[in-house]
Amino acid sequence: MNLPNLLTLSRLAAIPVLMVLLIARFPGHDELAAALFVLFSLTDTLDGQLARRRGTVSNLGTFLDPLADKLFVLSVLIVLVQEGLVAAWVVVVIFSRELLITILRSVGAAQGRVIGAAPLGKTKTVTQMAAVALLILQRPYPILVPAAALAVAIAVVFTISSGIDYLWRFRHLIRPGDSSLAVRLAPSGGAPGAESPVDPLARELGTLLVEAGLTVSVAESCTGGLLASLITDQPGSSAYFVGGVIAYSDEIKRDQLGVPAALLKRYGAVSKEVALAMAEGVRTRFGTALAVSTTGIAGPDSDGSKKPVGLTYIAVAAANGSSCHEYTFSGDRWSNRRQAAGQAMRLLIEEVHAAAGKIAS
Repeated sequence: MNLPNLLTLSRLAAIPVLMVLLIARFPGHDELAAALFVLFSLTDTLDGQLARRRGTVSNLGTFLDPLADKLFVLSVLIVLVQEGLVAAWVVVVIFSRELLITILRSVGAAQGRVIGAAPLGKTKTVTQMAAVALLILQRPYPILVPAAALAVAIAVVFTISSGIDYLWRFRHLIRPGDSSLAVRLAPSGGAPGAESPVDPLARELGTLLVEAGLTVSVAESCTGGLLASLITDQPGSSAYFVGGVIAYSDEIKRDQLGVPAALLKRYGAVSKEVALAMAEGVRTRFGTALAVSTTGIAGPDSDGSKKPVGLTYIAVAAANGSSCHEYTFSGDRWSNRRQAAGQAMRLLIEEVHAAAGKIAS
């Protein structure tokens, strides 16, 4: 349980308070309800930003965040129907979409995959929250009735569109007769009934890379080959994983990845500049569509480094450019390395989604 997940849970805790405020009758109760609704709605953006910035993105948070959004909005909407402020069919449409996506997530979970919030899904949430705020305020301020009606219409359009988007993105989970992908990305073997040891992120990354026809390579320093190991745990990974370099020393970073000695001297091995050079170097060396690099301080160093333990830079290189993210993980040496590898896979997943979107457009 971390701060981002606590912020997510705060939206659930706010539900009964909002319901009481909407039903109660005292001066300013609607205004107070609207203010609290907007305030807790902002935590939806804040929790995600904090999780990514601190490197604390977790499967729990990925599952809990969209669930809290659904319950937060639907609970208030149901009360608004009771109060005669919105038509019941609007709630039926929104609830049907949320139920459909929840079922889809359950199917994904059964296959070891966590389906996070898509960009259009986040837009849907924003439009719904804006519509709900206006619906609350239209009672004390009738002048807002037309704006509330327009906001509801926009929210309904995005609700339906995002539902279709999710079904299209993850159609392979429910499409009958498509056994080719299942064969290529089947869970690894073992004793009958044994659970697959494949990390869900590695499974999701593999699925996306196969669908997009992209390849990937890795350059690892602090993770020491852990990232490559996780990726290649997935059967069929040879279709998209080309190889990698474990560049633990500065000499290997220079000689095998082409990291300029000037960068290493000026910024140090644990830096944004070196991480970017590592990712670009391994992508060029292996000729892959994507590449990711990790460099950081996993545990206490003996070389007198002034940089904090847990400081990690993860860079992703693609044909359209490179990006680097800074994290400070809190844990022991193993935990920090494992968090770095997991975050590297999440960044690759985001990059594949972005690449697929550009191809589609």
